[in-house]
Amino acid sequence: MAISAFDISTSGLVAQRIRMNTVAMNIANADSVDSPEGGPYRRRSVIFESGMNGMDRSDKGVHVSEIQKEETFRMKYDPKHPYANEEGYVKLPGINPLVEMVNGMEASRAYEANLAAMEMSKTISTNTLRLLG
Repeated sequence: MAISAFDISTSGLVAQRIRMNTVAMNIANADSVDSPEGGPYRRRSVIFESGMNGMDRSDKGVHVSEIQKEETFRMKYDPKHPYANEEGYVKLPGINPLVEMVNGMEASRAYEANLAAMEMSKTISTNTLRLLG
């Protein structure tokens, strides 16, 4: 079974949507000192993989193979904070909002590119049907 340009573009759209959601989650939790797994929130990063492993398709397209939790933290001096250690430092997630904003813009542009590719595929398919009919 051949994979179509629509399938490839769709896989890119889904992957970039997940990436944008992950970036938004990182920005929202940039100062979260407590998380369900204990300790500060851990920054997430999306890992892409080419192909459609586990599906009955050819090796084209992209999907999210993993969302990694990073072990990077920053220390902020705030002795009055309830989570401050003996020296007055609070352990915060290692999230740089500027980096996250750039990642979000990059994901948004990649999403737009996949959408444009899908629109072009639609136009080509429509024109081909018009020529054959």
